Amino acid sequence: MRALVVSVDNTARREGDTGRRVGMQPPEPPFPHNEKESTVVNFKEMQATLMHELRLYHYPVAVKFFFDQAEVDKFKAETEYYTPLKAMTFCQWQIAARMKGQTVYSEREGLGCSNAVFSFGWKDLDEAEVKSHAKYCKDLDQAKRFVETKSRLPEGLIGIAVAPLADATFMPDTVHFYCDNMQAYHLAVDYMAATDTHPLRPQITMNSSACGGNVYTMVEKQFNMLPACSGSYNAGKTERGEINVIIPGEQMQMVYERLLERMEKLGSSSITKPGDGFPGADVCKNCPLIVFKKAKD
Repeated sequence: MRALVVSVDNTARREGDTGRRVGMQPPEPPFPHNEKESTVVNFKEMQATLMHELRLYHYPVAVKFFFDQAEVDKFKAETEYYTPLKAMTFCQWQIAARMKGQTVYSEREGLGCSNAVFSFGWKDLDEAEVKSHAKYCKDLDQAKRFVETKSRLPEGLIGIAVAPLADATFMPDTVHFYCDNMQAYHLAVDYMAATDTHPLRPQITMNSSACGGNVYTMVEKQFNMLPACSGSYNAGKTERGEINVIIPGEQMQMVYERLLERMEKLGSSSITKPGDGFPGADVCKNCPLIVFKKAKD
């Protein structure tokens, strides 16, 4: 185990003097993507393909909510992980996973965001939580009603791990992508085709985009796509042009297989311009001017 510090340049770094390494190198996947099926998942291969074919800027983040102490013990024994040196936000934990490629594990004491604490079921609704939403709402009565409609985990959560998908030593409950508009669109289209779901109905709340967004996907087993909230923009360093896409872990293999199927049939990952590398040439199909022909030998 190593302590994790988010430094002033918005990246995660090791705190070598205070950190302690625990366990051993992560074992190689595969893991069953569904307990009822024998299909296996190679997370390293999946991440490499997604990064290349969708031109992702960040590693996909595998998120695990631990409710079983035996699973926590197994994770700690198998995984090299980091813990927050000081209490941080959930979206700041994800900085280490998506930017640095580090696995972070923390329990309640490592979480410094009251909105996330509430979303994760680690505290009940109180006056302070309602007042923290006052800036978004017309009055406190509306704030209370809005907070009460947020998705929440059931009681009993022990801890949370976030990791680059390739390094996950667990079956993720959710897979979180920080991506741009076209990357989000491609993930959404592949999800709809793979799961036979249309239209999608994501959940957008006034805040709690990263924490609450993952909780919604975990609880409802549904695709989520939502903008950054004020907290994940300021604290979590989500860029203005980035959007959150969150997919249930148990459905991620289906989405990945749909991407591979398209690539095999159409020659590339691009939906906007099949055959082109992602995202494809940004040229209207009816434009008579921007046309090229192969030169003769």
